Amino acid sequence: MLRKLFRLRTELGKFFGVGLMAYVVAVGGFNLLVHIKPAPLESKPLTASILAGALSILVAYFGNRHWTWRDRKWSGARREIVLFFIINIISLSFNVICLAISRYILGFDSILADNISSNVIGVGIGTIFRFWAYRTHVFKR
Repeated sequence: MLRKLFRLRTELGKFFGVGLMAYVVAVGGFNLLVHIKPAPLESKPLTASILAGALSILVAYFGNRHWTWRDRKWSGARREIVLFFIINIISLSFNVICLAISRYILGFDSILADNISSNVIGVGIGTIFRFWAYRTHVFKR
């Protein structure tokens, strides 16, 4: 039991380390595209969130495959990659939905509101979903 908890702690630490790198890419990319002048997608925050999220998905895949779960056997590259990207597209939708609600339903459009809705609330929900989905469906034992 103790060994299992230690292994899970190590796995969670690596997962969050990779996630932090992907998070920096997503948040930095989003803010560069929407809020840092001259912002090319200033009027298109949902598009910017999707583009920055797509880049962060690539970072997350390589980090998780080659570090977090490198000890897990390949279950077929195509299967693994397809599942990984489906899970991340679902997870990215949490960010976009939270941002859309904040921007277009609640009327909040400040840098702080955008980052809290998409990059705190959306990412938080998505992170819980991704951890469960990766370890049970993508990087199987």
